[in-house]
Amino acid sequence: MSQKNHEGKRTARERLQEQREKERARARRGRQAIVAGSVVVVLAVAGGIAVWATSAGSGGSSSDNGTARPRQAGGGSRPAIPVGAPGAPSTLTVWEDFRCPACQQFETGFRPAIHELQDSGQLKNEYHLVTIIDGNSGGKGSLNAANAALCAQDAGKFRDYHDVLYSHQPPEQQDKFADKQYLLQLAGKVKGLVTPAFTRCVNDGKYDRFAQKSTDAFAKSGYRGTPTVLLNGKDLSKEKGGRLTPADLKKMVQDANKGKQPGKSASPHTGAAPHTGAAPHATPSTRGKQAGRSVPPQGKHAGRSASPQGNPPQGNSPQGKQNGMNTTPGS
Repeated sequence: MSQKNHEGKRTARERLQEQREKERARARRGRQAIVAGSVVVVLAVAGGIAVWATSAGSGGSSSDNGTARPRQAGGGSRPAIPVGAPGAPSTLTVWEDFRCPACQQFETGFRPAIHELQDSGQLKNEYHLVTIIDGNSGGKGSLNAANAALCAQDAGKFRDYHDVLYSHQPPEQQDKFADKQYLLQLAGKVKGLVTPAFTRCVNDGKYDRFAQKSTDAFAKSGYRGTPTVLLNGKDLSKEKGGRLTPADLKKMVQDANKGKQPGKSASPHTGAAPHTGAAPHATPSTRGKQAGRSVPPQGKHAGRSASPQGNPPQGNSPQGKQNGMNTTPGS
């Protein structure tokens, strides 16, 4: 065999080996949400803080939509969407961005447990939708997705559409949610959601200002990133070293609810009573990084959380890199 052929085969073997290593790395990332059969969310800070662009939250919609508020939504200085029975004894407050990978990990991993607690009247949620990644990375995906979800709230289908958006979240660098036609296409996965009123609401950006107001509140809150998750005002990033499983969350809710009657709601999928507003998280900052992002625990969006009062653990953070919630033990 000539030296040239030998070198060619060796190079080919090296390329094949490199490809296999990449595939194994991808497989590990795909399994990161599963640890010994349990989903784990890393809420504690893991390397770097996300920096918010000072322009985050700027932009917006027409003045006609400046005061528009979705059905049952809480207004005031910290707008939020309630989900679950109004009388549920425990409240899970979540600050999130639909473009945030760590938010997707948290929502996907904890969804069954949260739905179970909501449907049994044990837990209600307060969702604060923010547009951190738009402000730091550019684009309108966070804003347009938030507006579409708020439009779904008017139809009583916020929870279902919220879950569909996270199940179809594009890679963070691909601002696919900026495409309103794509958002309408995803809405087709929720029975009865696509109506002329919903389509008009999405296309008109009816609730852009509502989402911007929530983003402004987050910027002033002191929280560092998305997702920021609080249970009854307790920052979950400070519990168990910031590493929680769905079973841990259920136990915490059960312990908090001892001796209390569950709430009752005709439909757990619709919003609960208007939200009074939990303390928001994180703030704006530099323009070049994805501050509002939230990422897996080690990397960009680490499951950070900043202020312990009133808001959930965070992942998109104000200074440096984005810490976001992670659904894995060491992703």
